[in-house]
Amino acid sequence: MQHFFRKFFHFIHPETRFFAVDLAMYLAVMSVFLWSIFSGAEASGYNWQWNRVPRYIFTFTDGTFHFGPLLTGLGITLEITCYSMVLAFLFGLTAVLLRYSKSIIARYIALLYVELIRNTPLMLQVLIMYFVIAPVLEMERFLSAVLALALFEGAYIAEIFRAGIGSVPKGQWEAAESVGLSRFHIYRLVVLPQAIRATLPPLTGQAVSLVKDSALVSVIAIYDLTMQGQAIISETYLTFEIWFIVALIYLLITVSLSFVVHFLEKKYSYDF
Repeated sequence: MQHFFRKFFHFIHPETRFFAVDLAMYLAVMSVFLWSIFSGAEASGYNWQWNRVPRYIFTFTDGTFHFGPLLTGLGITLEITCYSMVLAFLFGLTAVLLRYSKSIIARYIALLYVELIRNTPLMLQVLIMYFVIAPVLEMERFLSAVLALALFEGAYIAEIFRAGIGSVPKGQWEAAESVGLSRFHIYRLVVLPQAIRATLPPLTGQAVSLVKDSALVSVIAIYDLTMQGQAIISETYLTFEIWFIVALIYLLITVSLSFVVHFLEKKYSYDF
């Protein structure tokens, strides 16, 4: 039997073996973590009531499927994430183009934006956007949350783009200039296609961060997934059950995006 298992593992691809070992270690760590949480809750006398949880995820009424509060909040979270990611992409691209501009003023504006956003807490930015800027511009709560997240993520995306543009060999810039291309066409035809391709994996990773960062919009009473969880807990006192479900939903989203990151890294990773 021992000889059989030795031959069996010998024919398994090394990457598969490493993945199996990593997965086993991850499951072992998570098992210990969950066991410690459940043991601590039981030791404190907490009364688990998992049977009350499904109605807050979804319900069936007369054979019709209805979203529960948590799935409704998940829809708001995904909506905020999608809008914010599109705007963040535009903000980041604009900022990095200003950084490479010949205008000193444009470069300093982009530098100020990136450094100011990256060195202040996101929660503070959300609160300033909602309580200070939104009343002046007469923005709704949802739009102020989207703009705050987009500006925050855009600063990081600008740095990702800057690294991507910097990875384009200098010879390609010189070759494009030698054939008479304008700076606009150099970026559009030569530089940006390569830079965006190189930055797809880290951009997808930034989308993972955006999903998690979107939970902070609950501080301005937007009923996203986190806020819905808080509302249910205040009404039902199902503290551990609801937070576990909320964490699991976030985990499923971020793990799915992480698989996309892994796929993009394998597909688009190359040296210029």
